[in-house]
Parts: sequence; C-alpha cells; structure tokens
Amino acid sequence: MSRSADLARLEEVRSMGAVALPVLFDATGAFVAPSVVEALGVDGLSAELDLDWCEAVGLKPEAGSFSVLRSPSGSSVVLVAAGATYTDAASFRLAGAGAVRAVGARDLAFLLPTAGLERPGEISAALVEGALLASYRYRDEGDSRFVVVPIGDPLPSVAAHDAVVAGVRRGVVVAEAVNWAKHLINTPANLLAPRELARAVLDRLALPSVSVVVWDEEALKAERCGGVLGVSAGSAQAPRLVMATYDPEPGAALAHVALVGKGVTFDSGGLSLKPADAMVTMKTDMTGAAVVMASVDAAARLGLRLRVTAIAPMAENVVGPDAVKPGDVVEIRNGLSVEVLNTDAEGRLLLADGLSLAAEAEPDAIVDIATLTGAQRVALGNEVAALYATTDELARLLSSAGARSGESFWRMPLVDAYRSHLDSEVADLANIGKAGQAGSVVAALFLERFTNGLPWAHLDVVGPARAESASGFTTKGGTAFGVRTLIELLSDVATGSHP
Repeated sequence: MSRSADLARLEEVRSMGAVALPVLFDATGAFVAPSVVEALGVDGLSAELDLDWCEAVGLKPEAGSFSVLRSPSGSSVVLVAAGATYTDAASFRLAGAGAVRAVGARDLAFLLPTAGLERPGEISAALVEGALLASYRYRDEGDSRFVVVPIGDPLPSVAAHDAVVAGVRRGVVVAEAVNWAKHLINTPANLLAPRELARAVLDRLALPSVSVVVWDEEALKAERCGGVLGVSAGSAQAPRLVMATYDPEPGAALAHVALVGKGVTFDSGGLSLKPADAMVTMKTDMTGAAVVMASVDAAARLGLRLRVTAIAPMAENVVGPDAVKPGDVVEIRNGLSVEVLNTDAEGRLLLADGLSLAAEAEPDAIVDIATLTGAQRVALGNEVAALYATTDELARLLSSAGARSGESFWRMPLVDAYRSHLDSEVADLANIGKAGQAGSVVAALFLERFTNGLPWAHLDVVGPARAESASGFTTKGGTAFGVRTLIELLSDVATGSHP
C-alpha cells in the first residue's frame, strides 16, 4: 500500500471515511481531549471514558490498542490508546500504527490536540512515522491518505501549528526513507543483484547536494578492494561498491560522518555452505547497505547541516568454480591480508574494504551497520541490536538516538584479550575467531582493524533486521532497523553534538 501523509483542516474530515482520536489512560479512567470531542461533534461521545466500557469494546491501555465505533452515516471513529500523557513520542508512534491498522486501506484523519503537547513537532513526527511504517506492503495495494488535523482550544497557536507542520514533514521523510529501504531488503535476490541495487541507489539519490559514485568490478580491482572481490568470486553477478556523498555546503567546515553498510544481496555461505533453511531469508543480508543509503536520502531531504559519506560494498556470496576456499588469503584495500577460514563470515570482508575507504576520507566518526553475526541474536534476541564503539561519546550519541527513534541497542565490549582469537599463521589476521566464543565481539574486533584509529561504532543488527510477523509499526519481513537511529544521530551532529 502507498499511503501518503499531510496536514488537513477540520472541514476536510467530514469527507473522509474514518477519523481517529487519541485516548489517554491513567489509573482512574480514559480520556479524550475535550477540544477534540467538541471539534468532532459525535453524539454520545464523552471526553471521559469508563474503564469497564473501554474493556468491553476492546480498547486497552497499551499504546496502539484501538476500538472502532461505527456511526449511522457509515463513517468510523477510531479510539486509539496513546499512553498516559501527550509527551511520549513512542506512544504516539504506536498510536499512529494502531490507527491505520484499524482502518486498513481507507483514508484516515487523526485529530491531534495541541493544547497538551509540550513538543508538538516531535509528537506529530512520531505519529506520522508510525502510521506510514505500519502501512508498508511489498505489493502495492492502492493509495490512501493519513492526515493530521491539529485541534486547539479554540485554535492551535501559530507556534504549535508550525511545529506540527514541520513534524509531519519530518515524519514523512523518515518513514518514506525507511519504507524504501524495506522495499529493497524485501526484494527477491534474483531481482536485486549488486548491479540492480546500485542502480536503485543511483535513482533514489538523484538529489541536490548528493553525488553518487559506483565502482564496477574493474574499478574494484584497480582500487584494491580484495574483500569485495573475494566474496563475489564464486558468483556470476558482478560486485559493486556505491559511495554516496551528501555535502550541502561545499567548502564549509561541517561535521563529517561516514556510514558503511554491508550489501550481500544473497548469502549461501559460499563453500562453507549454509543449511537450506538458513538461506531462505538471505536476500535480507544487504540490510546494512539499504540502511546507510536511506539515511543519506533522509539527511538530504531534511536539509541537515553536516557532511555524510555512505559506502556500501555489494556482492553475492554463492558457490562457483572461482569461489574463495577456506584457507585462502585475500588482501583488503588498506593492505592488511586476511585468511578466510570460513567463507560464511563474508560480510566482514566487504566491510573491511568499506571501512578502509571511509577512513581515508578522515571523517569525524565512522559508523557501520550489518546483519553480521548469529551470535548477536543469541546474546540479545530479535528486539535489541549490539552496539560497539571506540569512544564513550559516540556510544552515548547512538544510544540516545536509538532510544528516541524506538530502536534498542545494548553496548557490548571490545575485549582486548579476544584480539588474539584472530591470529593467523599465514596472514595479518583471520576472518573468524574461536568456535563458540564471543562471535559478535570478535567480529567487531576484526572490523576495528580497518578504521585507522578514528572514532568508530559498529551496529550488529541480525536479530532486529527481520520480523517474522507484524507488530505495532513493524511490518513482516525486512525492518530496515537502524535507519531511524542513524537519522537521529545525523540530526544531532548537524545541530552541534559531536561524536
């Protein structure tokens, strides 16, 4: 489904098939803002709702819970739980999702009371994000609208109205970037090999202040990207490396963040072959590439004042006559040699080239993101991603950005004692450590070797990158986990926070 979002006046609500009202809960009851009840003018609807009545109609206190009331005219009133206060963006993100789930493909107006909003821009952005994220479908099911109607007492203040306008716009930009990334991630691998993925990025990022460079196989050889070439050696699909640069003020002394994303368009494991069941979802192994390019897309559309370099090495890891064999050695762009003991630990080889290239640009910080290790899921499950960082400030910025965006991270240690796990007798380092020991940590330590000592963070998102079922604003399939966090991070850096 393609759902748009914008602002609307109260008069437009009359022509829409459904309208949603946020409901707040506390220990004594449930409440709708009197200004909203008065504006809607539905007979029998009160600003105070009895808890027993709410339970009877299926409206629960949990944010995003909803109940649909039918009117004689055939239109619908959706009561949707929005938490305990008008200040919790996370609850309004879930409320937006619940409201659109209640009406399916129909148009929906959401009446947003501005009198109680301390941060109307933040709340309206979260509301729109939730609605559009929950509306995503891989197959187009027709167009519909989600409109936000600010309701004041009697009118919204100019400041509140302007903040809602800005919030709705930001919510649209962020959600559309996430949904674009989700669409790439969910596209079958035979339709989105590295060449096609690079083309999709070129088409999407044809924006002011953005330049995109694509390296084909010959360029990758000339640029000494042995990791990318090694991973792709068994495939008939040629590799690519895409570098997108957003620079809104060329020559200005802007903060500079480099993003690197793993772009394995399909991962069979190579000669270290995965079991058949484990391959089924491996079209999503290019999540990192989609995430970093979607982050550049949003930064440019929001006009953030910072420089962003996004690098996505792309390859298909399959079995073929020229495939890298366990025990082979490849040389990464920065000159380090790697003994490939397991060809299914291929993502770190791509990232090694990408990180080496990012370090050459001497940014203020580098952040990479990848569906890298099953050990991340074992440690943290499907709801929390692993965060590694070489500086406390960068870790703090990412954790804060994740909390605001509704994406959870847990900081993991870069344990010095485990560096020896990567020792190799024939190369500078091996691509895996000791079996069954700290797999995610050791993978991060491997990546650190290619960052040239710059402030760096690694996000291992295997678990949260895919959802087996829809829940809240998360849709089934690829989630594009990390886009919203990186946008928040870039927004913070653009406004003066430094990694």
